[in-house]
Amino acid sequence: MEQYLQAAPVASFIFIITIALSLWAFSNERLYGEFMLHPYSVARGQRVWTLVTSGFIHRDWAHLLFNMWSYFIFAPTLETLVGHWQFALLYFCSLILSDLPTVSKFKEAYNYHSLGASGAISAVLFSYILFFPMNRIGVFPIPFGIPAVLFGVLYLIYCVYASRQARGTINHDAHFFGALSGIMITVLLYHDVLLNFVEQIRASF
Repeated sequence: MEQYLQAAPVASFIFIITIALSLWAFSNERLYGEFMLHPYSVARGQRVWTLVTSGFIHRDWAHLLFNMWSYFIFAPTLETLVGHWQFALLYFCSLILSDLPTVSKFKEAYNYHSLGASGAISAVLFSYILFFPMNRIGVFPIPFGIPAVLFGVLYLIYCVYASRQARGTINHDAHFFGALSGIMITVLLYHDVLLNFVEQIRASF
């Protein structure tokens, strides 16, 4: 753990505080109410802070464990590669940007709320994919890893499909726009990343 704190302090802090606040919220309905994204209010200039705070709480144990496991796999590696303030910029800007389409879509839905770090984690994932497109990513139940770039394409297709189906409680729009935010911010910070991305894919054939 000490090596993670030293090499990736920002990612480690986000990891710890997200788990701590999520666990607190599990037994504190008031905290849920204060932190959850409420598009109806945000669209009217109220509770704007929930664009950020909603990313630090989760619906249940499964939601928290899946998100934090995904985050733990990619975030420390990405921070050591891009730098500390760059990682913080990517994470928190994507956390906000990934929720803006949800605010627009549900601005008249008073009873709609959203929570979780999925948008920002999608940004971390897709930033990682830009740097390591041919690294293997495991996908359950496939018994072998697939190239990260292929995983990314399938991920985006699924997000669009699932969003159009509009079933369940998962905010697929946040996943999709978080991924796009991660790509956009990474390209703005590192102008040669797309060229390296293409060259790595080309070199693998």
